[in-house]
Amino acid sequence: MKRFKINYLLIGAVTVLLAVALWPSIPWFGQAENRIAAIQARGVLRVSTIQSPLTYTQYQGKEIGLDYEMAEQFARYLGVKLEVTVRPNIQELFDDIDNDNADVIAAGLVYNTQRSQKYQAGPAYYSVSQQMVYRMGSPRPKTLAGVKENQLVLSPGVTSLNALKKLKEEKYPDLSWRIDDQHSSTELLQQVVDGKIAFTIADSVAISTFQRVHPQLAVALDVTDEQPVTWFSALDSDDSLSAALLDFYNKLNSDGTFARLEEKYLGHVGDFDYVDTRTFLKAVDSVLPELQPLFEKYATEIDWRLLAAISYQESHWDNQATSPTGVRGLMMLTKNTAQSLGVTDRLDPEQSIEGGSRYLKDMMAKVPESVPEEERIWFALAAYNMGYAHMLDARQLTAKQKGNPDSWADVKMRLPLLSLKPYYSKTTYGYARGHEAYAYVENIRKYHISLAGYLLEQEKQEAQEAKYAEAYPVVSPVELATPRYGPFPLGPFSPADVLEKNRLTLPSTLLPKHPQSH
Repeated sequence: MKRFKINYLLIGAVTVLLAVALWPSIPWFGQAENRIAAIQARGVLRVSTIQSPLTYTQYQGKEIGLDYEMAEQFARYLGVKLEVTVRPNIQELFDDIDNDNADVIAAGLVYNTQRSQKYQAGPAYYSVSQQMVYRMGSPRPKTLAGVKENQLVLSPGVTSLNALKKLKEEKYPDLSWRIDDQHSSTELLQQVVDGKIAFTIADSVAISTFQRVHPQLAVALDVTDEQPVTWFSALDSDDSLSAALLDFYNKLNSDGTFARLEEKYLGHVGDFDYVDTRTFLKAVDSVLPELQPLFEKYATEIDWRLLAAISYQESHWDNQATSPTGVRGLMMLTKNTAQSLGVTDRLDPEQSIEGGSRYLKDMMAKVPESVPEEERIWFALAAYNMGYAHMLDARQLTAKQKGNPDSWADVKMRLPLLSLKPYYSKTTYGYARGHEAYAYVENIRKYHISLAGYLLEQEKQEAQEAKYAEAYPVVSPVELATPRYGPFPLGPFSPADVLEKNRLTLPSTLLPKHPQSH
């Protein structure tokens, strides 16, 4: 997957040129037929999307997602409110444009020739490839020739359909697939994990995110090369919305917003480790329930799930953990740090979690105020691992190399340089194991994403079970012994009938874990 920053110059140059070309023809507040004027007169930007962790979802009562945040900022740019409509599949998104029920589709969709002939594509903001997935442990086809009839299932409107038709014509004449009108791409990924279908196709970023919660999902093969991801709107002679989007993208690119959004939503993509993720999720089931109340109690400044992820990276939730350097306990505190925090027993789970949380809070308070609020935690974690002074060195090195010292995306790339003499020899505080600090923060982010997604799915599953329980209440033995229609039942009654009434739908090698200076 290509990052935003790889395309910064290209995006900026193309955006400026196209905006300049289109801008003179746009009477922003003039004609009623002008699309931007209509949106502003209505006071609402109508955006259609699909629900996924990357595009749009709800978490802890908040709406989040890369496309959602961009749409929210675009609405603010236009001076209007945002109205989001969630559709079950891609085809219904385009129906919204056709029926004038949406101004923009913002759903992480891929640009291709077929779509561009009917709809107006906006600027690209990242790229993905289309991949076929299967459940680990089941047979893996080496090519599409290994796909048998009825094994490959797709959601309506997916971009891979065009690629498959071409491959069938040119290379794999026996290739077949089935379109499932009832399920989204995300739901089909779940069906692959559950063993209900053999294969489906989704984009590489969606798959990588899904694997954080379902490590059984594995990539069989790439179906397409990387393709640009963009928004879509109606295609006609009105260029006002296209010009506004171009100017908006240029603004996000120039003020660093693109870089921050990339880091927030795409910074964890790649480097998936099946064994590590599987081991972590097993620990979530077996070890976390006992510790969760303590994480919830002492996570005053951050999400308790993030504090739990930090502790797992430190000790794998082993309260007896001890490293060769002498750090100990769930939060792996040094003896000096523990004494400064008033922690008398580093192996006591509550004291360790409380002390580690307080120490992290102190680190966050020291991070310069110029760092955006949502990125302060990553700077604090780097300081937690290698020391606050070395974190300052990383910021200074970033500034010297013309990067943004307040951007975690820029600073984290300089962390490994702190262990190389040509760089650390010119810093204030000298050598540091910056590569370990980099890996430390990245691992924590991955664990946090896995934990948050896993617990969210558990909550949904429990809610579904409760719903089924209401629909099919448990019948007591007394009720079973009493016929519903008096002494003469209308038909035979058997244990199988009881069962039917009460049936419910049931639901790597790690990098160094211990901090160097806390």
